Amino acid sequence: MTAAIALFGTSADPPTLGHRALLEGLLGRFERVATWASDNPLKRHAAPLELRTTLLRAMVAAIDDPGLSVEQGLSSPWAIDTLRRATDRWPGQELVFVVGSDLAAQIPRWRQADQVLALCRLALVPRQGWPLAAADQARLQALGARVEVLPLQIPASASSEIRAHPDAAQVPPELWPVLLQHNLYGLTPP
Repeated sequence: MTAAIALFGTSADPPTLGHRALLEGLLGRFERVATWASDNPLKRHAAPLELRTTLLRAMVAAIDDPGLSVEQGLSSPWAIDTLRRATDRWPGQELVFVVGSDLAAQIPRWRQADQVLALCRLALVPRQGWPLAAADQARLQALGARVEVLPLQIPASASSEIRAHPDAAQVPPELWPVLLQHNLYGLTPP
């Protein structure tokens, strides 16, 4: 287990069993894992950030591990702002920015991508259905990324798929009180 801090931002629109498995997997590799809900400038969100944060908090509470926390103050549409906030929050700590393999090709186009990659180690998590291309890794390394591929087994699940085709089986049970209270995503309990 490493003392570096794993940073995992997500749209959490809604959080899925895949998000839960990823957070639990990160806890097996890192002493500290920080997560937050964010607005992705490349996506249209179905629920407001405040409700997505509430859903993520419910999942983190259910995982119930002292090494895992919701750090909503890190949230920004831009990774560079998030990493600067994390550097201020944890000066001198190694930061590991965790993203799914589906985002690897996008990172070189992120705002100030070279500076993002200079502030952290980049951990890529393979997702079923989104293979990690060697060319994407090479482009990231050419930008200065210190890339690590995490050997985690994440079930095939995607928030976008749940929004398009509501599937209660993909939703962690701890989310149901909030989902039902706010009538989110057209989901009905299993």
